[in-house]
Amino acid sequence: MNQPLRIVFMGTPDFAVPSLQALIDGPHEVVAVVCQPDRQRGRGKVISPPPVKLLATQHNLPVLQPTSVRTDDFFSTLQYLAPDLLVVVAYGKILPPSLLALPRLGAINVHGSLLPKYRGAAPIQWAVINGDTETGITLMQMDAGMDTGDILLTERTPIGPGETAGELFERLSQMGGATLGGAIDQLAAGLLTPLPQDESLATTAPMLSKEMGHLDWSLPARRLKNLIRGLDPWPSAYGFINGTRYRFFRPEVVPVRSLEGAGTIMRADSQGLLVATGEDCLCVQEIQPEGKKRMEVATCLRGSTLILPLRIT
Repeated sequence: MNQPLRIVFMGTPDFAVPSLQALIDGPHEVVAVVCQPDRQRGRGKVISPPPVKLLATQHNLPVLQPTSVRTDDFFSTLQYLAPDLLVVVAYGKILPPSLLALPRLGAINVHGSLLPKYRGAAPIQWAVINGDTETGITLMQMDAGMDTGDILLTERTPIGPGETAGELFERLSQMGGATLGGAIDQLAAGLLTPLPQDESLATTAPMLSKEMGHLDWSLPARRLKNLIRGLDPWPSAYGFINGTRYRFFRPEVVPVRSLEGAGTIMRADSQGLLVATGEDCLCVQEIQPEGKKRMEVATCLRGSTLILPLRIT
């Protein structure tokens, strides 16, 4: 049997956890885990460790949390660890060329899209927002650019017509771990052929903002459905009804032409809110009034009376 590889894993959020678990379960040695520093989380602003750190500490793995990966001290630390390979999954910062060149096998990245499509911070959400029917995982040899390195391996999967970004995120994180676990030995044996990305097909997936969630009901219902799915669970899609903010979930397109203005609630019952849009109508089946939990429309309507038509702004 070949000598086990010495691997430094770099990752931070939930998406990276299955990939780290796959390395822990595999035959190679994880000599250190690098993740972002602990952050304030939730309404209580409690200082909390990132998910990758929690898993690493459960397995007694050394954890490094540098505020910068571009210092001489951090480079010296990694040099001392003498890794054969860096594995990077949603770490959160661009690595300098000096780190990428340090291991003899370089650095590889697990990315949540079919590169070169959706380079950047939010590939999963943008695939849903844009109404794609397929996505996948790309295992990439990293270079100094943003997700521009040679492709080593891809795995494809369909996107369900009602699947949210959160649901797809979970599926792709598991797929990423499975893909990585099966690819390390192939990489070490030189069985993965790097393929340059086709720059003519490259698109970007920038970070999401809360402002993206304020719905423009003059858009076609299908675009609104994809936007609501793509922003679920964060930052989520919203609008205002009688001055109160509501978040919207589980949308379905209803191919009915309305004479009412875009954003008008034409019906509110156990099936949901039927809202006029720029093209067709949209039935929203779950809502979340400000300060309350997410719930089915029927639950929200109990004990309340809506005088229709109402306008969502």
